[in-house]
Amino acid sequence: MYSIGQVSEMFHLPISTIRYYDREGLFPGIGRQSGKRVFSEREIEALRVIECLKVSGLEIKDIKQFMEWTQEGAATYAQRKQLFEVRKKAVEAEMLELQKTLDMLRYKCWYYETAIADGNEDRINAMLPDRLPEKIQKLYDNVHK
Repeated sequence: MYSIGQVSEMFHLPISTIRYYDREGLFPGIGRQSGKRVFSEREIEALRVIECLKVSGLEIKDIKQFMEWTQEGAATYAQRKQLFEVRKKAVEAEMLELQKTLDMLRYKCWYYETAIADGNEDRINAMLPDRLPEKIQKLYDNVHK
């Protein structure tokens, strides 16, 4: 069993956020001792899922719907799976975009390292668009798809 302070530290979340989640009904059946919330492994796992869904871009109202489905049992398995499938696709798409961003940053770091070493951009421009060093060419190509 964990106190709200311990949970706050574990998840690096403000206590106020955890209280908000509780008020929104995201911890149905949470225990209390002397009027204070007591978090079991069930609530810890629920918070892991909540944070995952939140980071994936889901709004609290939709996370609340998910938590309600978990209370309804097996009849909502398909809905819950669909929710995770949609979030997975959204995260995969975001990761592709972030990879393009990272590739551009890596390309530009190489670009300016080379320009600084050469004192100009002439050699780089002579290699563009398809005669860059192999590793850099892959970055460039990914960015320019």
